[in-house]
Amino acid sequence: MLAAARAVDGDRVAETSDGRYVRRVGPSPGQPLPLVLSVPADRPPGLYAALVGAVVLAALLAVLAAWRLARVTTRPLMELAGAVDRVTDGDLTARVPVRSRDEIGRLARAFNRMTRETGSYVAALTSSRDQLRGHLAVLGDTLASTHDLHRILRVILHSAIAATGARAGVVLLVDSDGVLVGQCAEGLEGRWPGGDPADPATLRVPVGTGVVGAVAATGEPQRGRWAPPAVPTGEPVCETYVAVPFAAPGAAELGLRGGPERPGHPPAEGDGDGGASALGVLALYDQLGGHGFDDDDLATLRTFAGHAAVAVDNVRVHEEAQRLSLTDPLTGLWNYRYLRESIRREVERANRFGRMLSVLALDLDRFKDVNDTWGHAAGDAVLIEFARRVRGEIREVDLAFRQGGEEFVVLLPETDARGAAIVAERLGAVVRDSPVAVDGHSGAPVRVAVTVSIGIAVYPDHAATGQQVLDAADEALYAAKAAGRDGYRVAQPPHAPAEEIPVPAGALGPPEGPPRSGAPDAAGGVPGGASSGPHPPRQSRGR
Repeated sequence: MLAAARAVDGDRVAETSDGRYVRRVGPSPGQPLPLVLSVPADRPPGLYAALVGAVVLAALLAVLAAWRLARVTTRPLMELAGAVDRVTDGDLTARVPVRSRDEIGRLARAFNRMTRETGSYVAALTSSRDQLRGHLAVLGDTLASTHDLHRILRVILHSAIAATGARAGVVLLVDSDGVLVGQCAEGLEGRWPGGDPADPATLRVPVGTGVVGAVAATGEPQRGRWAPPAVPTGEPVCETYVAVPFAAPGAAELGLRGGPERPGHPPAEGDGDGGASALGVLALYDQLGGHGFDDDDLATLRTFAGHAAVAVDNVRVHEEAQRLSLTDPLTGLWNYRYLRESIRREVERANRFGRMLSVLALDLDRFKDVNDTWGHAAGDAVLIEFARRVRGEIREVDLAFRQGGEEFVVLLPETDARGAAIVAERLGAVVRDSPVAVDGHSGAPVRVAVTVSIGIAVYPDHAATGQQVLDAADEALYAAKAAGRDGYRVAQPPHAPAEEIPVPAGALGPPEGPPRSGAPDAAGGVPGGASSGPHPPRQSRGR
């Protein structure tokens, strides 16, 4: 303070470094010594520094608070935005950390729940897609590798049940009588009254009756729900159902048949009704989980019904093409190509079961005279009528073939020589007794008398192979021709003594009365027919 006072010039007031005001007074008269007055200053020392420090500290605190607020508020938003970007890129495993229970925390929890559910839904869709692809792959392989209609329909039904989650289902096709007949069924045990799902053919519903019958009649799909007590009579016991029709393109024009044709029996003209509105119906029952079938299930079932329609149409077209390739276009009988296959198959069957197989070789007598006199159109009419009469005199298990020209062959499974002779008598009589009406030269109908010669051979009595039994029947036919035509001869057993017994035209069969095509007879006798003697050469056969 004294140093500060010395530094004061005159009596001015000076401020010391420690925050005091100093003033020196004197010396003056009466006061020989100077007086130093010192008082504290109004401001505390370092006020400006303190103010600056306070401002800086406040700024730092503000920055720290802002940083903290940014971390608490904007960081979850940034994490949420990053998770959204990952989900957009297809990563459904993205999750947002839940750091609080405020609105941002609730948003994070909702986002995480949404991604989990979306992931589960996508996983279910992926599994369903892969499963559907697998079923479609199996269906495609089945369609491409087989023409087994029942197998294809089973695969279609199984795939439709798996794709829709149904508990049961059935595929029915419309037969020629206008009745829906079950082809395959799953899960219907104890559900369908009056039918046995183990044998789907017992599931029969007239078109127009019940749900599936109405679907087949109208061509409109149906789906719905009913309580078991309210199930209509004839319908399977269920709570929910969906049924869709299927029809191949051009089905109404082609006609609908109830199944493949019987071998050896091409369909008669006009077979099939052609008036049904659908080939069949695909129906499913009781979806898993108790939910009713919805529009998506209906669309899925339509897809499988479309496959079923294509499968049915393809199989029937294939069967028709195969039938046409094996039948004679003029008479509708099987052709020579199918004869070679059938004789081999029937001989193998007869050999396996220890049975007999009779072969009839037939030739129309003097057929060339019919062509020369009345023309080839008349000859074709005679052949067509002859084939019709042959079909009318044989059993369903018998097979009739046109070998070429006016030559025909009939195979009689499980028939011995006696039964074959009975059939030959019946065929000779039905041809001989009714002349065939043809158009004459003037356009007026003319009745042409026709007769037939027949040779009979039996496996294994007369031959050891299919071709040998055909040759033996042909040789017996030559003998019948040489004996005067309009009769039959039975082939000579191998190494038997040559003997010929003439058979008069119109000889009667056994007195007990012939069956439809000759049943096997233990006696093995052949009344009215006998072994042929030496045969004329082939080129000498008369027509």
